[in-house]
Amino acid sequence: MKTPINKIVYLAFLMLGIYQGFVREDYMEAAASMGIGLAFDPFNLNQKWSERPKWQKAVLLINLAFVAAMFGFGIGLNDR
Repeated sequence: MKTPINKIVYLAFLMLGIYQGFVREDYMEAAASMGIGLAFDPFNLNQKWSERPKWQKAVLLINLAFVAAMFGFGIGLNDR
């Protein structure tokens, strides 16, 4: 089974972001790592956004929501 490098890099940045956000509680670094992970689309790169299945769109949009949440936590918790 061939695994494109994009899937591996995407998952690596996602796991790094989860570690930074929930273990180290460094929310700005977590937002950056998860955001970089989005640049490595793990799905078919030749498929247009409008032609993708809904579950693929949901995965990417949920990832984007986590990036926004981590960014918000990073800004909000630094106000103390």
